[in-house]
Amino acid sequence: MQRIIAAFWNSCAGLTYALRTERAVQQETLLLVLAVPLSLVIGTDMWQRLLLVGIVLAMIGAELLNTCIEKLCDHVTPQLHPQIKAVKDMGSAGVFCFQVLTGLVWLAAIAERLSLI
Repeated sequence: MQRIIAAFWNSCAGLTYALRTERAVQQETLLLVLAVPLSLVIGTDMWQRLLLVGIVLAMIGAELLNTCIEKLCDHVTPQLHPQIKAVKDMGSAGVFCFQVLTGLVWLAAIAERLSLI
């Protein structure tokens, strides 16, 4: 149980650091704050509301992992290196995939709410 509690506090520290220092995490967290009340209006049932909020949380998780990759790469070598660039670009592409998925889920929910589909 102590390990779980310690992991929780470590996660809180990491999230706090990211919120203080990473603009993308700040922006996506603002989206989460907006997504919670909007999901209550747009979602047609509990599961759709959960999906609308959950997909934004998943996008933030991808952003946090990408930030970790970038920070580690910068620590390994501050100089430009083609392999480091490729790693950073792939991390960014992973975030982009989650952003596209988030947009698609929200668009589908809005379309369903407006009886467009």
